[in-house]
Amino acid sequence: MNFAREDKHLARAAPTALPRDDDPSGQDPGPPPEVRAEVRAEGTGHRRRRYAWIGTAASAILFLISLGVLYELVSTVTWSELRAAFTAATAEQVSLAVMLVAVSYLFLTCYDALALRQLRIRVPYRTTALASFTSYAVSFNLGFPLLTAGTIRYWIYSGKGLSPGRIAALTIVAGFTFWLGMGAVLGFSLVREAEPLSRLTSVSSRINQGLGFAALAAVLGYLAWVTQRRRSVRVRGWRLELPGLGVSLSQMLVGAGDVCAAAGVLYVLLPNGHGVSFEAFVAIYVLAAMLGIASHAPGGLGVFEATVLLALSGLPRESVLGALLLFRVCYYLVPFVIALAALGAYEIAKRVRLTPREASEDEEEPAG
Repeated sequence: MNFAREDKHLARAAPTALPRDDDPSGQDPGPPPEVRAEVRAEGTGHRRRRYAWIGTAASAILFLISLGVLYELVSTVTWSELRAAFTAATAEQVSLAVMLVAVSYLFLTCYDALALRQLRIRVPYRTTALASFTSYAVSFNLGFPLLTAGTIRYWIYSGKGLSPGRIAALTIVAGFTFWLGMGAVLGFSLVREAEPLSRLTSVSSRINQGLGFAALAAVLGYLAWVTQRRRSVRVRGWRLELPGLGVSLSQMLVGAGDVCAAAGVLYVLLPNGHGVSFEAFVAIYVLAAMLGIASHAPGGLGVFEATVLLALSGLPRESVLGALLLFRVCYYLVPFVIALAALGAYEIAKRVRLTPREASEDEEEPAG
């Protein structure tokens, strides 16, 4: 037999061998690094999808428990008592609440302004204010902020030339503003008002202080981390540079101002003579807001009310519930109606500015 000729045929028929590394043992190194990274990423994605239901289930359980607690708390309140408490607010209280709502939403416009500054994007403030106000006012009421607020931001900012990736980055950076402010306010309030809070919530003052110092440590740790050098995170394969110390401090102050103003809306609507300090109440408000966010209910509906009612159980229940309902009207419903009107006016103004040809192209675009 002619082995040489057969070897040539086999060499032509066999696939190209995988490259071997320089290891003297001659072992096959396996697939290239890019393939191995892709396989690892695919495995990580499968694991995330496998455990994603845990977070959804936890949110649903928290929401259902809060609804049960809320039902137990308000079952003894009659409609006449609730109506009397709702209408008991004075004109001065309502006026002050409306003013604080305006201050809070003014701070919210700074969320987007700081994010645009970090991304080095120039957009007129009137556009920033419109996009920020309407996106938050709508998402607070409808829930699903990534979808609702993201859609409104894209609707407005895309007209200024921002790509979907830039708008997504803006949303993430604005989120850092919110959590830095919440963490700073919560930590300060828990540490400073640990004893009054323990009397209100029956939680040890040591636990309150421990949680407060932990929240402050997390905020300070983050600030120290971004101070050392430029930091970045990867979100779904794309890189986002985090703000440095200067912008992060501005974010913390803006977020804290927003949280305090929003808490002030409910605080001024509480019945007179409640005896709760504003600093202690802010801690209760932040905790209730965080639980509401964790529940994924629109505006934390049900969860927020149950937490506040439990924390302020020493006050007349019908009065606190009336203040909560009035807070919903002032902080959620009224801005929601204004936001819808503003979006309608924005779309009409945009259509008026378009030439007939541009308007027809704009209408035909979705069909293509």
